[in-house]
Amino acid sequence: MRVTSEQRLEDGVLEREFTLGEIPGVLWTPARAASAAPAPLILMAHNNGLPKRDPRLVARARRTAVYGYAVATIDAAGCGDRARSAAEEQARADLRRAVQAGEPADEIFESVVGPLVEKAAPDWRTTLDALLALPEVGGPVGYSGWTALGIRLAVTEPRIAAACFFAGGYVPRAQREEARQVTVPLLLLLQWDDEGNPRQRALDLFDAFGTREKTLHANLGGHTGTPPFELDDKARFYDRHLGRAATSAA
Repeated sequence: MRVTSEQRLEDGVLEREFTLGEIPGVLWTPARAASAAPAPLILMAHNNGLPKRDPRLVARARRTAVYGYAVATIDAAGCGDRARSAAEEQARADLRRAVQAGEPADEIFESVVGPLVEKAAPDWRTTLDALLALPEVGGPVGYSGWTALGIRLAVTEPRIAAACFFAGGYVPRAQREEARQVTVPLLLLLQWDDEGNPRQRALDLFDAFGTREKTLHANLGGHTGTPPFELDDKARFYDRHLGRAATSAA
Protein backbone atom coordinates (compact mmCIF):
# COMPACT_ATOMS: atom_id res chain seq x y z
CA MET A 1 0.00 0.00 0.00
CA ARG A 2 1.63 3.25 -1.17
CA VAL A 3 0.42 6.64 0.10
CA THR A 4 0.49 9.16 -2.78
CA SER A 5 -0.75 12.25 -0.92
CA GLU A 6 -1.58 13.21 2.64
CA GLN A 7 -3.23 16.24 4.23
CA ARG A 8 -4.70 17.17 7.60
CA LEU A 9 -8.11 18.77 7.05
CA GLU A 10 -9.57 21.61 9.11
CA ASP A 11 -11.78 19.23 11.10
CA GLY A 12 -8.69 17.27 12.19
CA VAL A 13 -9.37 14.37 9.84
CA LEU A 14 -6.30 12.95 8.07
CA GLU A 15 -6.96 12.31 4.37
CA ARG A 16 -4.59 10.00 2.51
CA GLU A 17 -4.80 8.98 -1.13
CA PHE A 18 -3.20 5.61 -1.80
CA THR A 19 -2.63 2.95 -4.39
CA LEU A 20 -2.64 -0.77 -3.80
CA GLY A 21 -1.31 -2.34 -6.96
CA GLU A 22 -3.77 -1.06 -9.58
CA ILE A 23 -6.35 -0.03 -6.99
CA PRO A 24 -6.58 3.72 -6.20
CA GLY A 25 -8.33 4.82 -3.04
CA VAL A 26 -8.70 7.32 -0.23
CA LEU A 27 -8.50 6.74 3.53
CA TRP A 28 -9.86 9.21 6.07
CA THR A 29 -8.91 8.71 9.73
CA PRO A 30 -10.09 10.76 12.72
CA ALA A 31 -7.94 12.99 14.86
CA ARG A 32 -6.77 10.79 17.73
CA ALA A 33 -4.48 10.78 20.73
CA ALA A 34 -1.37 8.65 20.52
CA SER A 35 -2.82 6.30 23.14
CA ALA A 36 -6.20 5.91 21.43
CA ALA A 37 -7.39 2.49 20.31
CA PRO A 38 -7.52 1.77 16.55
CA ALA A 39 -10.60 3.24 14.89
CA PRO A 40 -13.32 0.91 13.59
CA LEU A 41 -13.35 0.85 9.79
CA ILE A 42 -16.17 1.75 7.39
CA LEU A 43 -15.86 0.67 3.75
CA MET A 44 -17.67 3.30 1.67
CA ALA A 45 -18.28 1.82 -1.76
CA HIS A 46 -19.45 3.43 -4.99
CA ASN A 47 -19.72 2.41 -8.63
CA ASN A 48 -19.51 5.81 -10.29
CA GLY A 49 -17.07 8.73 -9.98
CA LEU A 50 -13.58 8.72 -8.54
CA PRO A 51 -13.86 9.13 -4.75
CA LYS A 52 -11.92 12.38 -4.44
CA ARG A 53 -14.05 13.94 -7.19
CA ASP A 54 -17.42 12.96 -5.75
CA PRO A 55 -18.43 15.71 -3.31
CA ARG A 56 -21.32 13.74 -1.80
CA LEU A 57 -19.16 10.72 -1.02
CA VAL A 58 -16.31 12.85 0.34
CA ALA A 59 -18.71 14.79 2.58
CA ARG A 60 -20.17 11.56 3.97
CA ALA A 61 -16.70 10.11 4.53
CA ARG A 62 -15.37 13.17 6.36
CA ARG A 63 -18.47 13.43 8.53
CA THR A 64 -18.20 9.74 9.44
CA ALA A 65 -14.51 10.16 10.29
CA VAL A 66 -15.37 13.05 12.62
CA TYR A 67 -17.60 10.61 14.49
CA GLY A 68 -14.48 8.53 15.20
CA TYR A 69 -14.35 6.02 12.35
CA ALA A 70 -11.71 5.28 9.76
CA VAL A 71 -13.35 5.47 6.32
CA ALA A 72 -11.99 4.11 3.05
CA THR A 73 -13.19 4.12 -0.52
CA ILE A 74 -11.60 2.80 -3.71
CA ASP A 75 -12.11 2.67 -7.42
CA ALA A 76 -12.59 -1.07 -7.74
CA ALA A 77 -12.22 -2.86 -11.07
CA GLY A 78 -14.61 -1.36 -13.61
CA CYS A 79 -15.53 1.59 -11.34
CA GLY A 80 -14.62 5.26 -11.40
CA ASP A 81 -11.66 6.00 -13.64
CA ARG A 82 -10.48 2.39 -13.85
CA ALA A 83 -10.02 1.13 -17.40
CA ARG A 84 -13.05 -0.37 -19.14
CA SER A 85 -13.35 -2.04 -22.53
CA ALA A 86 -15.22 -0.44 -25.42
CA ALA A 87 -17.96 -3.05 -24.97
CA GLU A 88 -18.32 -2.17 -21.27
CA GLU A 89 -18.53 1.54 -22.05
CA GLN A 90 -21.19 0.88 -24.69
CA ALA A 91 -23.20 -1.25 -22.27
CA ARG A 92 -23.12 1.55 -19.69
CA ALA A 93 -24.26 4.06 -22.30
CA ASP A 94 -27.09 1.73 -23.36
CA LEU A 95 -28.16 1.38 -19.73
CA ARG A 96 -28.21 5.14 -19.14
CA ARG A 97 -30.22 5.68 -22.32
CA ALA A 98 -32.77 2.99 -21.43
CA VAL A 99 -33.28 4.29 -17.88
CA GLN A 100 -33.64 7.89 -19.05
CA ALA A 101 -36.12 6.86 -21.72
CA GLY A 102 -38.15 4.72 -19.33
CA GLU A 103 -37.51 1.60 -21.42
CA PRO A 104 -37.07 -1.96 -20.03
CA ALA A 105 -33.51 -2.12 -18.73
CA ASP A 106 -33.27 -5.34 -16.74
CA GLU A 107 -31.20 -7.36 -19.18
CA ILE A 108 -28.84 -4.47 -19.96
CA PHE A 109 -28.51 -3.88 -16.23
CA GLU A 110 -27.61 -7.53 -15.65
CA SER A 111 -24.94 -7.36 -18.35
CA VAL A 112 -23.37 -4.25 -16.78
CA VAL A 113 -23.73 -4.57 -13.02
CA GLY A 114 -23.53 -8.35 -12.59
CA PRO A 115 -19.95 -8.55 -13.92
CA LEU A 116 -19.09 -5.30 -12.14
CA VAL A 117 -19.90 -6.84 -8.76
CA GLU A 118 -17.84 -9.94 -9.60
CA LYS A 119 -14.83 -7.80 -10.50
CA ALA A 120 -15.15 -5.31 -7.65
CA ALA A 121 -15.52 -7.69 -4.69
CA PRO A 122 -11.94 -9.11 -4.84
CA ASP A 123 -10.47 -5.58 -4.95
CA TRP A 124 -12.40 -4.65 -1.82
CA ARG A 125 -11.22 -7.76 0.02
CA THR A 126 -7.61 -6.98 -0.95
CA THR A 127 -8.06 -3.42 0.29
CA LEU A 128 -9.61 -4.61 3.55
CA ASP A 129 -6.59 -6.83 4.20
CA ALA A 130 -4.22 -3.89 3.69
CA LEU A 131 -6.21 -1.40 5.77
CA LEU A 132 -6.58 -3.70 8.76
CA ALA A 133 -2.79 -4.07 8.81
CA LEU A 134 -2.44 -0.35 9.66
CA PRO A 135 -1.95 0.33 13.39
CA GLU A 136 -4.53 3.12 13.48
CA VAL A 137 -7.27 1.04 11.85
CA GLY A 138 -9.06 -1.87 13.47
CA GLY A 139 -12.18 -3.98 13.43
CA PRO A 140 -15.00 -4.53 13.53
CA VAL A 141 -15.79 -3.39 10.00
CA GLY A 142 -18.88 -1.68 8.62
CA TYR A 143 -20.02 -1.20 5.05
CA SER A 144 -21.81 1.78 3.47
CA GLY A 145 -23.06 2.51 -0.02
CA TRP A 146 -23.54 0.52 -3.22
CA THR A 147 -26.18 -2.11 -2.48
CA ALA A 148 -25.29 -4.85 -4.96
CA LEU A 149 -21.64 -5.00 -3.91
CA GLY A 150 -22.59 -4.66 -0.25
CA ILE A 151 -24.79 -7.74 -0.44
CA ARG A 152 -21.94 -9.78 -1.94
CA LEU A 153 -19.46 -8.61 0.71
CA ALA A 154 -21.89 -9.03 3.60
CA VAL A 155 -22.42 -12.65 2.55
CA THR A 156 -18.80 -13.57 1.74
CA GLU A 157 -16.69 -11.38 4.06
CA PRO A 158 -17.01 -12.42 7.73
CA ARG A 159 -15.17 -9.31 8.97
CA ILE A 160 -18.13 -7.09 8.05
CA ALA A 161 -20.30 -6.68 11.15
CA ALA A 162 -22.95 -4.18 9.97
CA ALA A 163 -24.04 -2.61 6.68
CA CYS A 164 -25.88 0.45 5.41
CA PHE A 165 -27.21 0.27 1.84
CA PHE A 166 -28.49 3.08 -0.36
CA ALA A 167 -31.41 2.80 -2.85
CA GLY A 168 -31.64 -0.90 -3.78
CA GLY A 169 -34.11 -0.69 -6.66
CA TYR A 170 -31.85 -2.15 -9.30
CA VAL A 171 -29.84 -5.09 -7.97
CA PRO A 172 -28.70 -8.06 -10.10
CA ARG A 173 -30.61 -11.32 -9.77
CA ALA A 174 -27.62 -13.05 -8.17
CA GLN A 175 -27.51 -10.48 -5.35
CA ARG A 176 -31.28 -10.62 -4.89
CA GLU A 177 -30.86 -14.31 -4.15
CA GLU A 178 -27.85 -13.65 -1.91
CA ALA A 179 -29.88 -11.09 0.07
CA ARG A 180 -31.57 -13.97 1.89
CA GLN A 181 -28.14 -14.94 3.26
CA VAL A 182 -27.38 -11.50 4.72
CA THR A 183 -27.40 -11.90 8.52
CA VAL A 184 -25.55 -8.78 9.76
CA PRO A 185 -27.51 -5.81 11.15
CA LEU A 186 -28.73 -3.71 8.24
CA LEU A 187 -29.89 -0.14 7.60
CA LEU A 188 -31.46 0.58 4.18
CA LEU A 189 -31.79 4.23 3.12
CA LEU A 190 -34.52 4.69 0.50
CA GLN A 191 -35.39 7.86 -1.40
CA TRP A 192 -39.11 7.57 -2.04
CA ASP A 193 -39.01 9.40 -5.38
CA ASP A 194 -35.70 8.01 -6.67
CA GLU A 195 -35.92 8.33 -10.44
CA GLY A 196 -33.39 5.57 -11.05
CA ASN A 197 -34.39 2.96 -8.47
CA PRO A 198 -37.94 1.57 -8.56
CA ARG A 199 -39.48 1.93 -5.10
CA GLN A 200 -41.29 -1.41 -5.03
CA ARG A 201 -38.15 -3.30 -5.97
CA ALA A 202 -36.31 -1.68 -3.07
CA LEU A 203 -39.14 -2.61 -0.70
CA ASP A 204 -39.15 -6.18 -1.97
CA LEU A 205 -35.39 -6.38 -1.50
CA PHE A 206 -35.70 -5.13 2.08
CA ASP A 207 -38.26 -7.83 2.74
CA ALA A 208 -35.90 -10.47 1.30
CA PHE A 209 -32.91 -9.72 3.55
CA GLY A 210 -32.38 -12.62 5.91
CA THR A 211 -31.11 -10.64 8.88
CA ARG A 212 -33.28 -10.47 11.98
CA GLU A 213 -32.19 -6.86 12.59
CA LYS A 214 -32.99 -4.60 9.67
CA THR A 215 -34.24 -1.02 9.54
CA LEU A 216 -35.67 0.95 6.61
CA HIS A 217 -35.46 4.76 6.50
CA ALA A 218 -37.55 6.25 3.68
CA ASN A 219 -37.44 9.95 2.82
CA LEU A 220 -39.17 12.01 0.15
CA GLY A 221 -37.02 13.17 -2.73
CA GLY A 222 -34.87 11.98 -5.61
CA HIS A 223 -31.73 9.88 -5.73
CA THR A 224 -29.35 12.56 -4.46
CA GLY A 225 -31.71 14.00 -1.85
CA THR A 226 -30.85 11.90 1.21
CA PRO A 227 -31.33 14.30 4.17
CA PRO A 228 -28.19 15.27 6.09
CA PHE A 229 -29.67 14.02 9.36
CA GLU A 230 -29.45 10.48 8.03
CA LEU A 231 -25.67 10.74 8.52
CA ASP A 232 -26.27 11.21 12.24
CA ASP A 233 -28.66 8.26 12.36
CA LYS A 234 -26.21 6.13 10.39
CA ALA A 235 -23.43 6.99 12.86
CA ARG A 236 -25.65 5.87 15.74
CA PHE A 237 -26.34 2.64 13.84
CA TYR A 238 -22.60 1.97 13.54
CA ASP A 239 -22.04 2.93 17.18
CA ARG A 240 -24.48 0.21 18.23
CA HIS A 241 -22.99 -2.50 16.06
CA LEU A 242 -19.28 -1.72 15.78
CA GLY A 243 -18.63 -1.34 19.49
CA ARG A 244 -18.09 2.40 19.90
CA ALA A 245 -21.21 2.87 22.03
CA ALA A 246 -20.14 0.16 24.44
CA THR A 247 -16.60 1.53 24.54
CA SER A 248 -17.81 5.07 25.26
CA ALA A 249 -20.01 3.85 28.11
CA ALA A 250 -17.24 1.84 29.77
